[in-house]
Amino acid sequence: MKKTNIIYWVITGIFSAFMAFSAIPDILSHPDAIKMISEDLGYPEYILPFLGVAKLLGAITLLVPGFLRIKEWAYAGLFFDLAGATYSALSVDPSQIGILFMILPFSFLFASYFLHHKRLKENPVH
Repeated sequence: MKKTNIIYWVITGIFSAFMAFSAIPDILSHPDAIKMISEDLGYPEYILPFLGVAKLLGAITLLVPGFLRIKEWAYAGLFFDLAGATYSALSVDPSQIGILFMILPFSFLFASYFLHHKRLKENPVH
């Protein structure tokens, strides 16, 4: 149980940090984020702060103990954020080799989710 907990918190911490740090430019509507979302991908600028706040709240939710139902929603929301970003980038330019980077956040997301459920089975009272 202790080993599972340590691995879970390390992986979840790294994943949550990645999502939180990627949310900050969105929340602040940084010019580079606006260029990417509006000019490169063709989405309206107003969606940027919304996506940033949603990512940040999801990352925080994964780090707060308890709230199991909300945590499930956070995992789902963060998955859809990553999947949407990957799909959007590939739709604009399918030859992007840099999109392979997305394997990392997806891997951390799935590992965190798997370990979250493993912890629940080992210790049902969280």
